[in-house]
Amino acid sequence: MLPIVLASSTDEGGFAPPTIDQTHLPDILPWMAEYGTGFGKQMLMIILSVILISAFFMLAMRKPGLVPGKVQWLAESGYAFVRNGMGRDIIGEKEFKPFVPLLFGLFFFVIVNNLFGAVPFLQLPSFSHAGSAYALALIVYIIWIGLGIKRNGLKYFKLAVVPSGVPGWILPLLVPLEIISTFLVRPLTHSLRLMATMLSGHMIIMLAGAGAQYLIMETGNVALQATGVLVVLGSVAMYFLELLIMYLQAFVFTLLTAIYIQGALAANDH
Repeated sequence: MLPIVLASSTDEGGFAPPTIDQTHLPDILPWMAEYGTGFGKQMLMIILSVILISAFFMLAMRKPGLVPGKVQWLAESGYAFVRNGMGRDIIGEKEFKPFVPLLFGLFFFVIVNNLFGAVPFLQLPSFSHAGSAYALALIVYIIWIGLGIKRNGLKYFKLAVVPSGVPGWILPLLVPLEIISTFLVRPLTHSLRLMATMLSGHMIIMLAGAGAQYLIMETGNVALQATGVLVVLGSVAMYFLELLIMYLQAFVFTLLTAIYIQGALAANDH
């Protein structure tokens, strides 16, 4: 579905593409208007996602049967996918079970908020806003560092940045790179990958919708109007590609979380 974006014209009468500011609606309850912050549509959708996820799994498992129905089967399949495919396979058979609720919650929380961008009238992925992606990545960052310290004490910081078997003469060059990569770049890329992908996909769909509207309704040129129709058809293919990307980003975010947890737990093994 194309977002509802009204094409506008420049002072010279040409097409004015939508901007990033148009991806974020005005706050419903602005509490710090001078800083542009408040309770907005994306916060509302994050709350809605928690309600929807909780309601679905509570409904699916309200009366579980030995032979599952369609809803129970869907819920159990989603749980098994996260538990086995990301928990057990990445963290390991011995230690994965305590982290299954975290991975399960992250995967479905991210995927539902991503899919909001494909729902008519909502049509805005929650994680296209940097703040929500930063917050989620920060939670994961604190968890895996905390696990590393709990397992190895403060020695964890040395284990995380000093690779085993590396000659001593190269450590002064390697260790600063490892510190930057592990403790600075990792959380940034974890969040920015999700945010940038959701924002760019949303902007492409917005641009296609606004461009098609302008070509069809504003130009008065048959050839350009026909081009606008082709843009609409191409946007349908882009819509389905965006659905795939929404799923992949939820998978990648959760998979990386499992990898970071596994690395923190196994830091003393290398």
